[in-house]
Amino acid sequence: MTSHHDTARTTLVDGTDHDQETVHDHHLAEDHRSYDGDQLDREERAALRRVAGLSTELADVSEVEYRQLRLERVVLAGVWTDGTLQDAENSMLELAALAETAGSTVLDGVLQHRQKPDPATYLGSGKAMELRDIVLAEGADTVVCDTELAPSQRRALEDVVKVKVIDRTALILDIFAQHAKSREGRAQVELAQLQYLLPRLRGWGESMSRQAGGRVAGGEGIGSRGPGETKIELDRRRINQRISKLRRDIAGMKTTRDTKRSSRRAHHVPSVAIVGYTNAGKSSLLNRLTGAGVLVEDQLFATLDPTVRRAETQDGRPYTLADTVGFVRQLPHQLVEAFRSTLEEAADADVLLHVVDGSHPDPEGQVAAVHEVLAEVEATDMVEIIAVNKVDLAEQDTLDRLARAYPDAVLVSARTGAGVAGLVQAVEAQLPRPDILVDVLLPYDRGDLVSRVHAEGEVVVEEHNGEGTRLTAKVSPDLHGLLGSYAV
Repeated sequence: MTSHHDTARTTLVDGTDHDQETVHDHHLAEDHRSYDGDQLDREERAALRRVAGLSTELADVSEVEYRQLRLERVVLAGVWTDGTLQDAENSMLELAALAETAGSTVLDGVLQHRQKPDPATYLGSGKAMELRDIVLAEGADTVVCDTELAPSQRRALEDVVKVKVIDRTALILDIFAQHAKSREGRAQVELAQLQYLLPRLRGWGESMSRQAGGRVAGGEGIGSRGPGETKIELDRRRINQRISKLRRDIAGMKTTRDTKRSSRRAHHVPSVAIVGYTNAGKSSLLNRLTGAGVLVEDQLFATLDPTVRRAETQDGRPYTLADTVGFVRQLPHQLVEAFRSTLEEAADADVLLHVVDGSHPDPEGQVAAVHEVLAEVEATDMVEIIAVNKVDLAEQDTLDRLARAYPDAVLVSARTGAGVAGLVQAVEAQLPRPDILVDVLLPYDRGDLVSRVHAEGEVVVEEHNGEGTRLTAKVSPDLHGLLGSYAV
């Protein structure tokens, strides 16, 4: 029979053995560190790291307590494969801003360093289990991944973490769906969502095999007349039909937009398109330049429906300013396709006013992302003015860096108005000017032509005599054709 003291001694001996093993392991670890080859297994163990400062959870429970009922509580997950750690963390911070804009509370975020994402579960099975523990600990109900997941990856990750998993693309589509107001904007968002959904249709239970044939599918007839469509095939066909209808509708709306644009072109009204990363301050700048009164919110994708406003140069020539949808890194290709007609406002403009957020940690990355989307709608060989906005919030060394990278950039603050006058001058200097010199004598009953020369051309000399108004002016080719018979 073993006494109490024997038991204690056995435990003590076991403890000593474990200590010796720990010392032995420590020496092995030292040897492992001194080896300067690939240490991928050690990297793998330390690869999943928390990203600090992402939580948007309410600090004060009394503050809008009911939000807990309707807001999704999310944990973010990202895989860092290349670039610097700072780039990866910036991407996660942007994902947190996207999730918050969609109406979620961000509880935590994890970032894993891997050579490439796991083809099965995106993170890898071990790290997916760790993510499940974090989800349980935080009480989250959704995981948001910082990429576009394959349908199989999303399903496999959901099976491990046991909560809903969505990817960056679905999140951006959700924000667009919340913010689209116009008929065209809503149609474009629905088209993008259906294109995203089509390859991700998922059958549940008997819907995978449930069939209806003959007239049964229409709710009539006795029994089945042979195998028909499964439920999932029926869903797929309906989605394809809806996509075709939306494409036709958007094409019709595009015709209306093109007509308005061609009308402005016919009257030779120069156009300026305001482009830039989401939340760079484009709408604020449009309001500052034209008093447009456009909705301004400190969140991503507040503007989806393009706003066109009229402005005048200091010498009285009219031009238009168009506010466009903001761009973002990894903008889903479905959205670029769906919003092509909207983005063509930028492609057809005479001048691009590219607004950059000077207070952002990586403004150069934002410029590159905008140029990438512009290239997709063939808006590359254009006059571009870079306006670095939010200079009142920006770090001086960031502004110095941007000034070196873009020597012609204009520094402005839409909030305070600093630098706006210089920006207006820069825009006006780049607007196309009429270049055909005419000398005409217009009879007094052709006052309409006189006013058009004033509105669309540049009057050099104007004289009134007994026969009419004599004008020396620079005009466009169209107006030159109209004035030909009145040449002196």
